[in-house]
Amino acid sequence: MKIKSEQDFFSGLMFLIAGLAFAFGATRYALGEGAHMGPGYFPLVLGLLLAALGAFILFGSLVVETENGEPVGRWAWRPLLFVIGANLLFGVLVGGLPAFGLPAMGLIVAIYVLTFIASLAQKGNFHWKPVLLLATVLAFGSWAGFVGVLKLQLQVWPAFLTG
Repeated sequence: MKIKSEQDFFSGLMFLIAGLAFAFGATRYALGEGAHMGPGYFPLVLGLLLAALGAFILFGSLVVETENGEPVGRWAWRPLLFVIGANLLFGVLVGGLPAFGLPAMGLIVAIYVLTFIASLAQKGNFHWKPVLLLATVLAFGSWAGFVGVLKLQLQVWPAFLTG
């Protein structure tokens, strides 16, 4: 069978593999039943749905004709590195690295750093005012949702500011 859309083929394959991996990982937890769900029930169902979506997209890539085969383009290294790097730095800033003596900087600082670094992913298109506005909305929304509504015990500010 010939691949008629490379983009759909590889995205469907990615969804299928990720869904099956999550579904398999969920079987290590108690599943329970529909009325009394265990901790593995929701990830199992979600993984199976993702795998089914992937299989559907994969099948479509082999059946539906496209104009030029929709080839997969070159890797976009800059966005990939900036977005992944921003998320890794976010985790380090929220939790700190005690082994290296780096204290946790808190949720607000981590969100601002994440937003500014991730916005550098697109070369030559950085405008600090919209990024500052976005970071402020994300920081306030995260604080309101996680600390205000859900009452999670998160470090919001760096320890040297709050004592």
